Amino acid sequence: MAVWLITIIFIAGYLAIAFEKPLKFDKAASALITGVACWTVCILYSGNPNDVADNLAKHFGEIAQILFFLLAAMIIVEMIDAHNGFDIITNRIRTKRKVNLLWIISFIAFFLSSVLNNLTSAIVMVSLIRRLVPDKKDRLLFAGMIVIASNAGGVWTPIGDVTTTMLWLGGQVTTPKVISELFLPGMVCMLVPLFILSFSVMGTIERTLVMESKLSQMTSNFEKKMIFFIGIISLILVPFFKMLTNLPPYMGMLLSLGIMWALTEIIHKKKDETIRSHLSVTSALKKTDTTIILFFLGILLSIAALESSGLLISAAGFLNKTFANNNIIAIILGLLSSIVDNVPLVAASIGMYNLHSYPADSSFWEFLAYTVGTGGSILIIGSASGIAVMGVEKIEFGWYLKKIGWVALVGFVAGISVFLLEQMI
Repeated sequence: MAVWLITIIFIAGYLAIAFEKPLKFDKAASALITGVACWTVCILYSGNPNDVADNLAKHFGEIAQILFFLLAAMIIVEMIDAHNGFDIITNRIRTKRKVNLLWIISFIAFFLSSVLNNLTSAIVMVSLIRRLVPDKKDRLLFAGMIVIASNAGGVWTPIGDVTTTMLWLGGQVTTPKVISELFLPGMVCMLVPLFILSFSVMGTIERTLVMESKLSQMTSNFEKKMIFFIGIISLILVPFFKMLTNLPPYMGMLLSLGIMWALTEIIHKKKDETIRSHLSVTSALKKTDTTIILFFLGILLSIAALESSGLLISAAGFLNKTFANNNIIAIILGLLSSIVDNVPLVAASIGMYNLHSYPADSSFWEFLAYTVGTGGSILIIGSASGIAVMGVEKIEFGWYLKKIGWVALVGFVAGISVFLLEQMI
């Protein structure tokens, strides 16, 4: 009974998010209500409420790590933007043709996510296009392509996507093998949608000259470059901080934010208070859209309730019994990752398939890393990068499904074809 109620609440919540515009009901509110309602059913129908409370505390700790990671990354990017640091990139992109810019942005997102991660890469790239693409309609298409490119670029390195990282840390995949096996499928997964969307962005961009305010003119060219490079380098070093210390990624991101905070306090300490406050972390925090954090919280709480109720494990077991072909199971899990978070899906798979049956660098693990990493692009709420972009650019669920979702699905299938062809060869 409890599982069915949770499932119904979850579906109703997703429908409320999908139809946010006609309902005129903010998606963050829908997500929070859904998350709390799912856990309410869990504890009311539980024979041991204390166990449910302990389980919730465990999940909330994991969710908090993601939220603080996201918040710190958004503040760092906002700090770079406040110092006009992205001018270093935008001033070097001379093209006015929309299609050329789409290809440039997509390739940057693809490779940046492989050394950063798909979530942070998406945040950085959306901040970049807000300066390059003034038209909202065009910018939404760019943002959709950034989601696809970031997720596709994140799957072929151990540090680019959280699920690939899980498999890497668990010993299911190794760095040389995952790069050699997944780079080409990931590239094709990006290129096919990129080619299709190229026909939707014909024409040129009117690059309007934006006059700098008196506040922004108080930032020297040296300070602009210093904040930009330190900010980007600190983001890139987060995965390496994790490898060196074994601390969770959010600790590295919080350290990066602390360094940026201290640095800006030092370099602006002699300036007028008005200038200092404009260029401070406090100001960046005020500009950061915190509703995305609450939306993320609600979504992750809902998914945690599905996992806690045993629904995801049961679904994985059902797939294992129903389908004898592991490739089909991996593809279905990839499609499911567009609806629920890919982390519990991979965790369930690791629990079901041991290293004795499927040793390290088995094609099954690599295929699973690809499918669950790129399948999340099919729906805007199917990946962390998609949810982040959705919040920043105010993308509607229905619009993404109509304009981007089917394109992402075509790329997903194309990448699968390339991977299976690689295995045959």
